Amino acid sequence: MTEQMHKGISALAASAVLQPMEAMLEVKKQKRQLVIGIPKETSFQENRIPLIPESIALLAANGHEIIVEAGAGAASNFQDSDYSEAGGRIVYSPEEVYKSEIVIKVAPPSIAELDLIQPKQNLMSILQMNMQNPEYIRMLSKKKVTAIGYEFIHERTGVYPIIQAMSEIVGSTCILIAAEYLSNAFNGKGELLGGVSGIPPTEVVIIGAGTVGEYATRVAIGLGANVKVFDNSIYRLRRLQNRLGRRIYTSTIVPSILLKELKNADVAIGALRSDEGRTPVVVTEEMVSEMRVGSVIVDVSIDQGGCFETSEITNHSQPVFRKYGVVHYCVPNIASRVSRTASTALSNIFTPILLEAGEAGGFDEMLWKNKAVCNGVYMFRGAITNRYIADFCKLPFKDLELLIAATKI
Repeated sequence: MTEQMHKGISALAASAVLQPMEAMLEVKKQKRQLVIGIPKETSFQENRIPLIPESIALLAANGHEIIVEAGAGAASNFQDSDYSEAGGRIVYSPEEVYKSEIVIKVAPPSIAELDLIQPKQNLMSILQMNMQNPEYIRMLSKKKVTAIGYEFIHERTGVYPIIQAMSEIVGSTCILIAAEYLSNAFNGKGELLGGVSGIPPTEVVIIGAGTVGEYATRVAIGLGANVKVFDNSIYRLRRLQNRLGRRIYTSTIVPSILLKELKNADVAIGALRSDEGRTPVVVTEEMVSEMRVGSVIVDVSIDQGGCFETSEITNHSQPVFRKYGVVHYCVPNIASRVSRTASTALSNIFTPILLEAGEAGGFDEMLWKNKAVCNGVYMFRGAITNRYIADFCKLPFKDLELLIAATKI
């Protein structure tokens, strides 16, 4: 009898194995409060702030704590009271800000600020690798920091949202800058950019058909100028004309043709970008010497060395110099000239990211799901996850997806 019972139980167990089982569903991570710190920018003439008061109000309404250093928004005409009324907590020392789980700022931390960064902290800022050195990256790595560089964040479509937003602003602004320096107000030759009925239009040459070039073209055409765009990419030139919905003068960068147009130009905009290293010089000193006296050069590419041979870095306090009678505007941080607009553009991008991090249950969980932000990670808990930076600093490269997966085991 006992043997028969054992056989019956065994048969029952075997049949149970073949029965459909309930699916094991992933347990959703619980929403978590984030502590976000916004320090006051210490970089020279950096006037932007990454989050505006309206964003602070939205984050606070979702249960997150935001710590803002006093005076952080002053350069963009945001008062401390604006942030405190929105739900932020105002503190009066950077040390208090750097106790936050996530530190978000615009410019990269200075050497002094690196000392304030806490171990295993999350850092969001521009990196500007061409302005850093290997020791800077090693100091970050020793802190086991997870760091995101704004300029590395990109979507599957290849769009770099922060670079594009800043490029749109810079492209529009550089034409308005040129208009100022053509006027008498800044000792220019007293011309209105664009012109009016009965007067020939201003001649504007734009070198580069990327986002900066596109928005510079839009503004110049809107003012009535005659615009000529140069770029070595036929695809970009064709895309520009399609987006404008009209035919304009375009050409590849042929020195003889470019020189011919520069001789007649009232304004020349340098809007070339380089994926790595220095921007190529396409306008020689000799070519500049043949431009009209009183004409204006705005070299937007100056942060990568400039595409005019005569360009030298200037700043917002002393933005221009003259060479061969040509006004040169070579400020590398043009977006800070319109810091309130630029800050709002940045805030529109960062706020959804931070909200997503809270909903996902933390910063690391958000990286696992948000591929665009994941692309911006150049350091994860001290490990270098950007191959270019690893090679530059002669440090070992680690695959980010494998590192994140390892944290889930």
